[in-house]
Amino acid sequence: MPADTITVEPVRDELWPELQAVFGYKGDPSGCWCQWFKLTGTQYRELSREQKAVRLHDSVAAEPAPGVIAWLDGEPVGWAAVEPFSSYPGLARSPITKRLADDPADPWAVTCFVVREGYRKRGVAHALLEGALAYALGRGADIVEGYPVDPEVRPALTSAERFHGTVSLFGSAGFQVVRRPSATRAIMRFEAPR
Repeated sequence: MPADTITVEPVRDELWPELQAVFGYKGDPSGCWCQWFKLTGTQYRELSREQKAVRLHDSVAAEPAPGVIAWLDGEPVGWAAVEPFSSYPGLARSPITKRLADDPADPWAVTCFVVREGYRKRGVAHALLEGALAYALGRGADIVEGYPVDPEVRPALTSAERFHGTVSLFGSAGFQVVRRPSATRAIMRFEAPR
């Protein structure tokens, strides 16, 4: 049996129907539309699913793209959000991801992964992270961060709790742990070769 062919590219407006297929109409992704880190808690709770989808669509139609989409054998199957840290006000407020004195001011951040049910455990998240990293570096990023969970510490993490990615996923892409703000979370960083 041939290996799965996974391709990844920056999302753009004409791919909106495919991105809708990735987020789906039930489950956590369809309720969030990658707006959790873009809004205050109150704003997030006040917006409907449809309003969150409109916000993501508006950012997809603009430049730069807010993330990358993955295709497996021609089917849209995954999404990773990646933008400069400053694009995510929620990151600055979070006790996990807030900036410390010696942190880079505005690295690019990979904040979210969505892989459609039925396509998990087939390398999609790895391809998404590689694509997100390549996209950020291609846009001039010197540093790219991730804020993954560590299932080695807490094996019972659900797939919904893994939307940040995992420590092993980021490690396999060359990211290094720079600190652990909690037992189950890490700040991981990739620095572009100089």
